[in-house]
Amino acid sequence: MHEMSIAHEVCRITEEHVGADQLTHVVEVGLEVGDQAGVEVANLEFCLEILLSSPPFGHGRPAITRLAGDDLRLSYVEIDDGSPDD
Repeated sequence: MHEMSIAHEVCRITEEHVGADQLTHVVEVGLEVGDQAGVEVANLEFCLEILLSSPPFGHGRPAITRLAGDDLRLSYVEIDDGSPDD
């Protein structure tokens, strides 16, 4: 099940991008997954749901968009910065 390896890498990239002190503020991690990427989307989503809702993360969730092609890309990380404008 290489989806768990992908999910771990997504979490690693997220931590690298936002910093370890902001992981509990991660709200959503957006991914784009091509239909030819060789990824079982339901399994990847399940793995990410578990990892993003567990320490060191707080209450994050995955948002996966299916696309044509073979791309697999982390497209955004949404952080709750406490701003009332969100």
